[in-house]
Amino acid sequence: MDVKIEPSWKAQLADEFEKDYFRQLTDFVREEYRRGRVYPSAGLIFNAFDRCPFDRVKVVILGQDPYHEPGQAHGLCFSVREGMTFPPSLVNIFKEIESDTESSSPASGDLTRWAKQGVLLLNATLTVRAGQAGSHQNQGWETFTDAVIHRLTERRKHIVYILWGAYAQRKAAFMDISCNLVLKSPHPSPLSAHRGFFGNKHFSRTNDYLMATGQEPIAW
Repeated sequence: MDVKIEPSWKAQLADEFEKDYFRQLTDFVREEYRRGRVYPSAGLIFNAFDRCPFDRVKVVILGQDPYHEPGQAHGLCFSVREGMTFPPSLVNIFKEIESDTESSSPASGDLTRWAKQGVLLLNATLTVRAGQAGSHQNQGWETFTDAVIHRLTERRKHIVYILWGAYAQRKAAFMDISCNLVLKSPHPSPLSAHRGFFGNKHFSRTNDYLMATGQEPIAW
């Protein structure tokens, strides 16, 4: 199947695109876009991969599914388009960055700047029906994003995996902790941020690990 995705990822995931589950997923997603409004726009489904080629991945941040309100989602987890109001989880992420790194809070909610530095901003589910959180779960996307983590673990090392909340932490089972750093904490949503997200120091800990393994730190 010819999937429009960044070439290095296309090479790594070529066998996934030929599997029955992915063909069924593709049929489901196409029908969803035909029938109504789905986020992100079709051309941005694989934006996380397009912005961060396989060999440049230094950090993986896992989200659940895209934002489901108008104008927000653009294929990068936790990120919103330039000029959009910051969703509550992103507000809390920026608060932790400010506290952890003693830097000023970012002015833009568009996290493309992170992706360009090697942060794969990966949602477990890559599409969602407008106004219906979780509406595209259990259709095959999770199997696909599991395969993404498997490829990285098999063929790359010294990656930082940042897992916020129980949903993201399920994928820790696929991660090799002997040659990567896996960071876990509660989710940054207002419901759980005060239970351990604030003060987790994931941003400084990530940069400490990257520098210790000879890599450039991320300018958060």
